[in-house]
Amino acid sequence: MTTPIYAIGDIHGHLDKLEEVMEAILADGGTEAEVVFLGDLVDRGPDSKGVIDFVLNGLKQGRNWTVLTGNHDRMFRYFLEPSPRVDMRLRPDLYWLHERLGGRETLASYDLNFDAEARLSEIHAAARATVPAEHVSFLTQLPYFKRHGDLLFVHAGIRPEVALEDQLEDDLCWIREDFLNYAHPHPWIVVHGHTPVVRPTHFGNHVNLDTGAGYGEAITAAVFESGHVWHLTPHGRQELTPAD
Repeated sequence: MTTPIYAIGDIHGHLDKLEEVMEAILADGGTEAEVVFLGDLVDRGPDSKGVIDFVLNGLKQGRNWTVLTGNHDRMFRYFLEPSPRVDMRLRPDLYWLHERLGGRETLASYDLNFDAEARLSEIHAAARATVPAEHVSFLTQLPYFKRHGDLLFVHAGIRPEVALEDQLEDDLCWIREDFLNYAHPHPWIVVHGHTPVVRPTHFGNHVNLDTGAGYGEAITAAVFESGHVWHLTPHGRQELTPAD
């Protein structure tokens, strides 16, 4: 029997739901096991700051946790740079503080609220002065993927038929159709989030654990052990088998 490894899908600022998922992992016996957070800790939900604090506290306590970069985590980090950067994978009509993306909710979790007349320079200066340096450093150091045996954990997916060392960071945290529509085997089972699904789904060559927390739905955790995948529910494990 292999050592289990757990994965948690997109969180999007929902600390209460994250705490429930962690309780399910602990109830499954995952106190000392490795846990991979698939990214998108922040945006849209009410407590992105609390989520980052929760994860940082676990890491300080020596928890065997790996946290990956999601596109929303990267947009937040880009905004906090001395000269704020726009993520070039965004459509030209979108930006991190747009109501669709949830940046304002993230800043509100740090008690930063602005009216419609506020200028970007004012918002940026206040964010730089308020968001703890520890949070900025944490976001800056997050990896884009983690390999574990025949599993590859990543936020969005991979560019099919491209070696891992040649993958673009943009693809690892943003890719959708080219990855999702690829039906052939990858060198690993790719475990990811980023694209919401109604329920956690095993597609044969990839497993999607984003169940829409960014839109008020659940956060999903899964456990991988001995070649099997289980969705962790309040009632225990439910095996995920490849969809037809």
